Amino acid sequence: FLLKKNKVDTFHGAGRITAPGKVEVKGADNKTQTLETKSIVIATGSDVARLKGIEIDEKRIVSSTGALSLPEVPKHLLVIGAGVIGLELGSVWRRLGAQVTVVEFLDGILPGMDGEVRRQAQRLLEKQGMTFKLSSKVTAVDSSGKRLKATVEPAKGGAAETIEADTVLVAIGRVPYTEGLGLNELGVKLDERGRVAVDHYYATSVPGIWAIGDVIAGPMLAHKAEDEGVAVAEILVGQAGHVNYDAIPNVVYTFPEIATVGKGEEELKAAGVAYNAGKFPFTANGRAKVNLTTDGFVKILADAKTDRVLGVQLICADAGNMIAEAAIAMEFGASAEDIARTCHAHPTLSEAVKEAAMAVAKRTIHM
Repeated sequence: FLLKKNKVDTFHGAGRITAPGKVEVKGADNKTQTLETKSIVIATGSDVARLKGIEIDEKRIVSSTGALSLPEVPKHLLVIGAGVIGLELGSVWRRLGAQVTVVEFLDGILPGMDGEVRRQAQRLLEKQGMTFKLSSKVTAVDSSGKRLKATVEPAKGGAAETIEADTVLVAIGRVPYTEGLGLNELGVKLDERGRVAVDHYYATSVPGIWAIGDVIAGPMLAHKAEDEGVAVAEILVGQAGHVNYDAIPNVVYTFPEIATVGKGEEELKAAGVAYNAGKFPFTANGRAKVNLTTDGFVKILADAKTDRVLGVQLICADAGNMIAEAAIAMEFGASAEDIARTCHAHPTLSEAVKEAAMAVAKRTIHM
């Protein structure tokens, strides 16, 4: 509907760039047509990352796609990878009654996120019944019997153990989808991770070809890709398209939800940035008490000299919606005091954001 409304012509088939300004489309009927254009934008997204020797059949050994359409709740679900996708889907099937074991190569879940958030998230998920095997790797899955048998070893080597499961979810991440697009033949440069290399204006190494979304560097998030799509469209018509990568929210849709924007404490420490932290727990929030959703907290990190907000982390029942306030604040360069002096409605969960901002200056009221 939106494509028709905006007078966008669509062509269904396998696309391949044959030259700058030319895209070859091979349809389901094997007929090929060539489209000629002034500008080409690569927005092919990403594909599931696979483990060597473990074949995904989307029936018993599944990716995120297969995990969304299992015919019944598995008695035991083994999740390989404790990143966003593994935790989201693992927690869903846990709430539906499955026994869930998560195997993660690293020594903690949600790599890259703020350490305090990671630890709290793991505690809450364990409380819900999920089991974590950290610093471990799955080296093989035997699918010959009625039940799957996964071989699990310590990440640094050691004695292996066998874990039986009804379903194995491979959730070790995603990779940019660049296969079959003709990029190598055209000389479009890729980076060390196979992503399309672009400049500040999303232009590739070949004039007339741009790229956005999961296929280029940055977080693989739909809203990040959408903003880049708007930006590149503006650039193509001579406007000043721009995306502020310091203010892109990231949400993990577990329960409670986890949402962050900007930097975490470990990132700031590694960069040598002096900061003040303000934290407020939902056990002290009236709305959370009434809703019986008191798990979690809000944490705001602000520059020690300027008070400018550098990062916000939330764990709570509605974190995915609440993070928008923090993203707007960061987009406008707000200080923690700006948020603290903004009136928040009572009783709401978002009052905790104000209280966390007040905590940066050690002056919370309701705790």
